[in-house]
Amino acid sequence: MSEMNRDRNGQRGTRTRQSSADRIQAVQNARNLGAGSGQRRNTATSGNRRRNKRRHQGPDPAKILLIVIGIVIVVLCVAVGLRGCAKKGADDETPEETSEPETELEAEITINGISVHGLTRSQAREQILEDMDWAMTVSLGEDTREVDNLLEGNLDDLLDEVFGTGESVTAEETQTYTVSTDGVEEPARAFADTVAAEWDTAPKNGSITSYDKEHGEFVFGGAEDGKEIDRDRLVEDILAAVEKGDYDAKITVEASTVAPEISAEQAKANFKRLGTFTTTTTANSNRNENIRIASSTLNGVIVQPGQEFSFNLTTGNRTTEKGYKPAGAYQNGVFVEEPGGGVCQVSSTLYNAVVFSGLETTERHAHTYEPSYVTPGEDAMVSYDGHSGPDMKFVNNSKTAVGIRTSFSDRKLTISIYGNPILEEGVTLSMESKKTKELDPPPPTYEEDPYLELDVEEEAVKAIPGSVWVTNLVTKKNGAVVSDELFHTSTYTGKPATIKRNTSGVVLTTSGESVESSSEETSASVAAPTETQPTMNYNPLGPGYEPESVPQYPGDQPPQNIGPGEVIQPSETQGSDQGPGGPGNVPAQTPAPAGPAPQSDGPAPQAETQASPGDVGLIAPIG
Repeated sequence: MSEMNRDRNGQRGTRTRQSSADRIQAVQNARNLGAGSGQRRNTATSGNRRRNKRRHQGPDPAKILLIVIGIVIVVLCVAVGLRGCAKKGADDETPEETSEPETELEAEITINGISVHGLTRSQAREQILEDMDWAMTVSLGEDTREVDNLLEGNLDDLLDEVFGTGESVTAEETQTYTVSTDGVEEPARAFADTVAAEWDTAPKNGSITSYDKEHGEFVFGGAEDGKEIDRDRLVEDILAAVEKGDYDAKITVEASTVAPEISAEQAKANFKRLGTFTTTTTANSNRNENIRIASSTLNGVIVQPGQEFSFNLTTGNRTTEKGYKPAGAYQNGVFVEEPGGGVCQVSSTLYNAVVFSGLETTERHAHTYEPSYVTPGEDAMVSYDGHSGPDMKFVNNSKTAVGIRTSFSDRKLTISIYGNPILEEGVTLSMESKKTKELDPPPPTYEEDPYLELDVEEEAVKAIPGSVWVTNLVTKKNGAVVSDELFHTSTYTGKPATIKRNTSGVVLTTSGESVESSSEETSASVAAPTETQPTMNYNPLGPGYEPESVPQYPGDQPPQNIGPGEVIQPSETQGSDQGPGGPGNVPAQTPAPAGPAPQSDGPAPQAETQASPGDVGLIAPIG
C-alpha cells in the first residue's frame, strides 16, 4: 500500500517535477519570446530609422545610373532591330524597283525574224537593232545628215509587250512579231523641220550696201537668192524607205530657189527720202563744231533690216581727242562748259526724221528743261561717258536697209532717212505736242553784289516754270487723219530765278571804298558802279541765250512737220508762242527787259541756244 503510494507519489513527483520544469521552460520561453519581440521591435524601429534616413538622403545615384544605362541599351537594341528590318525590306524591294527585268524568255518568239528565245530583254533589243543596221542619211549638195532611228520607240513598246513584267513566258508554239511602222510620220516630220532650219536660206532683198562719201551717194546691190527644201517630199521619202526596210537608204533632198522680193534694180528704183527734219543752231562756234562732228559721224551710216541703231555707240564718247569743243550744257541743273555741248540737237533732229520715216523708236528721253530748237515733247536727250548713258535708239523694221544722210551749213542742220518705203502709199506720220500742265519753278538762287544797297534784291535772271507736255502720233492717209494716239509724255523742270543781293554789311563805292549803310541813308549816298566794275549780261532764258538763237517762222502759225520728204526751213520772222504742236514749233523767246543792257569791258559772249542736260558728251545726268 505504501509502495503503491510511493509509486503514485513518485509518479506525481515526476510529473510534478516535469510540470515544474515545464513551467520553468514556459517562463523561460515567455521571457525569450518577450525578448525576441522586443528585439524584433527594436529591429523594426532601427529599419524604419534607416529607411527614414535613406529617404532623407535622396535617391541612390548608382541605381539611377544603372537604370539609365539599361534604358539606353534597350533603345539601341530597338533601333538596330528596326534598321535591320528596314534594310532587309529595302533590299527586298530594290530588284523590283530599279533593276531591269533580265528574265530569259522561255517561249519560242521571233521579232523581225530574230529569235529571242533564251535572251533577256536588253539582249533581244541589242540583237534586233544590230540586225536593222540603221544607217539612213539625207543629203543636199555636199551637206549630209544622219537620220535618227525612227523605229526605236516602236521596238521598245513591242519588247515591253513580249517580255511582260519580267516573268518567264512559255508557249506551245512559236510566236512571230514585227516592229510596227505606225506613228513614224511624226518623228520623220520633226527631223525634216530640223534639217530645214539648218539648210533653208532666206533670200536677201536688194538695197543700199555702202556709202560713197566722195560722191555723196549710196551704192546698191546685195540681192541674193534663197533656197527652201521640200519638207513634204523629204518626209515621204523617209517613210517609204522605212516601209521597205531600207534602213540604210541614201536620200537626196530636193530644194527650190527662192527669189528676193526686191531686186537691186527695184531697190534703186524705189529708193527715196523717207523722212527728214531741219533745225537751226546758234552762233556759238564751239557748239556748232560739236554739232558738225556728231552729224558727220552719222552721215552715210547704214542700218540693216532688224538691226538696232544706237546714237551713243555710233558717235562714241564725245571727247576733246575727237575734236569736240567745250560748250554750254547743264549738269544736274547747273550750267557748265564741257566738250560735246550741243550734240543733243543732233539726236533730236535725227529722232524726228526717224519717226516721220515709219521706223520703230526703241529708246528716247526728254531733256530736263524745255529745248529751244524743237517743240518740247519732240526732243531726244543723249549723254554718254564711254560706258553708258541715256541714248536714242531705233530699229529698222523694214525689208531693206536704210541710210542716214546729214548736212550742216549756215547754222542749218538737216538729217534725212533714205530707203525703200516703209509706210503705205499716201500714209504720213507726224507728232503733235501740247503743254498740259505748268509746274512751279525751283526756289531762286542768290548772288552777292557788293555794289547793291543793303536789303535790296535785284532779279538778274527771271524764273521759268516747268511744264508737262503730251505728244500724240498722228497718222494720215491722203491727208485725212486715220489715227491720233498718245505717243509719250515729257516732263520738264523749271529754271530758278537768279537774284542779286548784298548781305555783306557794306556797300562798295565807285572808288572801291566801303561805306557803312543804314536804313536812314539814301541811294544817292552810295555811288553806282562804273565801267570798271564787273557786270553781268543776262537774258530771261538763261546764260548766253540770244533771241536770234531761237528758230523763227513766218506768220502767226508755225507749220507742222508733215512727215516723209517734208523739210522745214526756218526763217527770221517771229513765230507764235502758242502755235499748234509738231516738230519745229519753237516758242518765241521772252523779250529782254527794256532799257540799255549793262556792258562789260571784254567781248560779249557768243550767242548760245538753250542748253540741255545731255548736251555734254561726257556727263551722264544724275537724278
